[in-house]
Amino acid sequence: MRTEQARTHYPRTPHLPWSPGVGRDDVRAADLSGFAGREVVVTEKLDGENTTLYADGLHARSPDSAHHPSRAWVKALQGRIAHTVPEGWRVCGENTYARHSLGYDRLESHFHGFSVWDELGWCLDWDRTVAFLRERGVPVPPVLWRGTFDERALRRLRVDPQRQEGYVVRTAEGFMAEEFGRRVAKWVRPGHVRTGTHWMHAAVTPNGLSARAALWDVRSGAAPDPEALTAAVGLEPGGRTPADHAAARDAAARLGVLGDTRLAGVLAALLHRERRGVLAGRLAPALGLPLARRVADLVGLHAGLHRPYPDEERRAGLVRMSYAVDLGALHAVAAAVAPDAAAREQVEWSALHAEELAGADPVGGAFDGLGADAAARCRAEARELYASGRITTAEEAVAATWRLRDGGFPRLVHMVGPSGSGKSTFAGTLPGVDAYVSLDAVREERGDRADQRAGGDVLRAGLARLDAALAAGGTVVWDATSLNPHQRSLVHAVARRRDALVTHAVVLVDDAELVRRNAVRRHPVPADVLDAQLRRFVPPYPGQAHRTWYVGAGGTVEEEA
Repeated sequence: MRTEQARTHYPRTPHLPWSPGVGRDDVRAADLSGFAGREVVVTEKLDGENTTLYADGLHARSPDSAHHPSRAWVKALQGRIAHTVPEGWRVCGENTYARHSLGYDRLESHFHGFSVWDELGWCLDWDRTVAFLRERGVPVPPVLWRGTFDERALRRLRVDPQRQEGYVVRTAEGFMAEEFGRRVAKWVRPGHVRTGTHWMHAAVTPNGLSARAALWDVRSGAAPDPEALTAAVGLEPGGRTPADHAAARDAAARLGVLGDTRLAGVLAALLHRERRGVLAGRLAPALGLPLARRVADLVGLHAGLHRPYPDEERRAGLVRMSYAVDLGALHAVAAAVAPDAAAREQVEWSALHAEELAGADPVGGAFDGLGADAAARCRAEARELYASGRITTAEEAVAATWRLRDGGFPRLVHMVGPSGSGKSTFAGTLPGVDAYVSLDAVREERGDRADQRAGGDVLRAGLARLDAALAAGGTVVWDATSLNPHQRSLVHAVARRRDALVTHAVVLVDDAELVRRNAVRRHPVPADVLDAQLRRFVPPYPGQAHRTWYVGAGGTVEEEA
């Protein structure tokens, strides 16, 4: 039987020497040597109540803090995530439900975490802190600066005293509790307490939330609000039906996890009728491209679980799907939107098979230490062998890919995306390219870049150039729209013949942005052609090449799968 965890008082944070908001009872940092030469993260200091969450309860700064109406919201949050907090660990953050001296109207949540401590009193490093909190649906305060400690740079930071209380500096690496006073410090605005009556003795005035708060609510296990979610991801209201709303709530009830996996499943159920080809680009501004891609792939894959599937091939199919999406989320979405009892039965049968695959991928870190290209090639080949049942252990994975470890193979970067998405621009930034094959360039050589009438001849000429370039070795870029699996398969056949590493570089951009870009391109395509491309666009899934780069609207790789 679990005993109640001992409570820990959050230490007082010392003020930086140049902090103007020092009170009579505050402490200043004696010296800054604990920061010298170290990477630091500077986050906004929110005006709320310091709060610590445990697996079995919570308290404000004082471990014996009594109930207050402003703490009801964070108590509900603690109740939803408590089962995911390891015994002996604590999550520290700011409860901003009630307005104190500053009023907020666009918070992402009423609780922002800023540190996580394990049972030994170790404060996790910043990146692990962010990941731990995000997996539980807890955001962190806005990051204002990150880099090697530089006092002059920090002194130049500008804070708006009308809407920001200050900032907190901490080392990016972790530290023990007894080092707190040397690894954390704050800057607070002058006269930061501006109310005549202490907030705890006044009526509670809740701070306002932004539309994005609906996303964090779902991540943390709250029941989804479909209309709020639609607004949060920037889609037009009214496009979803009551059945779509019910599907989102059903998926939420089926998902036994928190964080991005839960949010992806709920959004995919809500948006399951959307076109996958444009969905990731539309969602990326609100979710970030990696999560947007996962939602879109859930939308694309879930219907496959509704159809009968040969049991002897089911394992391989599920393994390949697992390289793109979480299988638990996939089955939750498929069950939530199943059109009839027969489809639901197929999903339940598939879920039984999926349970046997949990954590079974043997590849893991078998290829750590190799060069990036060799590791990507070996990992992809081994995973396909595992999917087909030909290997089952990491040792077998290494043995089966031994000839590839030296990286002595040609490399193909296969661009994928509609016209105007930025494929050529991205390809132009790649280092070490030995050959560049562009179908537009082949058409231009034939007299008209826009002439699509001789498409077959142009494609054959391009593939011949690709074959010759890969035979010569090095890195080759194939620049064409490659909108669907059939178009990509022709290129893949050449790459297989030359034993090349294939990297899909998939550019995913909001379709409205594509229309805007097309209007100002040097060589725009007709509007109806671009619309047809978007309707035909079937982006590749992870695992359909040795490596997949997902490139965002900014022209950089935002996810490697």
